[in-house]
Amino acid sequence: MTDAQETTAAEPDLRTPGDERRLPPPSQAPVDVEPAPIPLLEPREGIPPVVTTAEALAEVVAAFAAGTGPVAVDAERASGYRYGQRAYLVQLRREGAGSALIDPVGCPDLSTLGDALADTEWILHAATQDLPCLREIGMAPSRLFDTELAGRLAGFPRVGLGAMVESVLGYALEKGHSAVDWSTRPLPEPWLRYAALDVELLVDLRDALEKELDRQGKLDWAHQEFDAIASAPPAPPRKDPWRRTSGMHKVRRRRQMAIVRELWNARDEIAQRRDVSPGKVLSDTAIVEAALAVPLDTRTLAALPGFGHRMGRRQLDQWQAVVDGARALPDLELPQPGQAMTGPPPPRSWADKDPAAAARLSAARAAVTALAEELNMPQENLITPDTVRRVCWEPPADPSPEAVAASLATYGARQWQIDLVTPLLTTALAAAA
Repeated sequence: MTDAQETTAAEPDLRTPGDERRLPPPSQAPVDVEPAPIPLLEPREGIPPVVTTAEALAEVVAAFAAGTGPVAVDAERASGYRYGQRAYLVQLRREGAGSALIDPVGCPDLSTLGDALADTEWILHAATQDLPCLREIGMAPSRLFDTELAGRLAGFPRVGLGAMVESVLGYALEKGHSAVDWSTRPLPEPWLRYAALDVELLVDLRDALEKELDRQGKLDWAHQEFDAIASAPPAPPRKDPWRRTSGMHKVRRRRQMAIVRELWNARDEIAQRRDVSPGKVLSDTAIVEAALAVPLDTRTLAALPGFGHRMGRRQLDQWQAVVDGARALPDLELPQPGQAMTGPPPPRSWADKDPAAAARLSAARAAVTALAEELNMPQENLITPDTVRRVCWEPPADPSPEAVAASLATYGARQWQIDLVTPLLTTALAAAA
């Protein structure tokens, strides 16, 4: 047992966040009982001041440009409180620069910082969640290391930041402020402490996971995944986002669908104007209930869930006017049921539509599942289910390994995935044929 393992709970100050205290790899059983995780209560240099001015930002840019090694990056949003997914706090940490907390409200353009770190590897946890809001303020990495994705590839059963820090480094992070309203100003000190601690150990976690991935022979796979994330273009706007309203499956008639669409669009316009979450303006449940009931007046509308006694007369009139407008639309302007199909139909219908395709999919799924279990990683990280469906629905005319590999590449599979999955799909396609 190491000295670090012998440290008692009464002596947490003797441990530094840089100490390694990793558990055995997830594929091996521990040989003894690990000590309880040590609570990480304070950043090692204390809570840094929040950067809100151009002058303070310039100092941070200079400090981080002069730092060494990768940079840990995180962002806090106000999901559920504000409209959109903009960043309300950006946290960074780098060797030689320490930690920084930047307020994007006071400093809305961080492109100078992004430029200073352009050639640096960025460490993020669940990168795809934070990259869109970081790009909005001028920060986009050319190289990154995603600790959540690394945990998935390495086979860890829990890959949240707190769980990863605990299982890999032996520290416990306090996660009580993850869902607070980060648009609050000034930000309370406990929230700032929490935010600073989120990047406190990201570099240590990255280094430990890199060693584990290398030990398992998966490090090159991880680098290919990270490169794909960093080079991916921003996602295009969703077409007909109103169709994703919760409970939409209950709405069958085109006139009712029009009510959902008009209420959704009116709600979104109000939410954007007020800068509040759309759900705070009108719930999805209320929209669907109104569509199903097609109320003819405000009295009927007020009796529906989501339009209760707390809603004022003026608001009721507003929503009823939207419903009335949808009721008056000519048939040509009513939405069509469903969306244009851009891929294979739902797999549950394959047996009726194309029994041969259903057989191919069944064989492919079984082979992919078996390999994912052998590699100790989630099946969706080995190859996306959508890619498997597309190849099985429209296989190459000549399902040779070369043709299957080319088909996988067309759908965005990385080379390591192509190398592993091509033999499986080739065999599955041939067996089903």
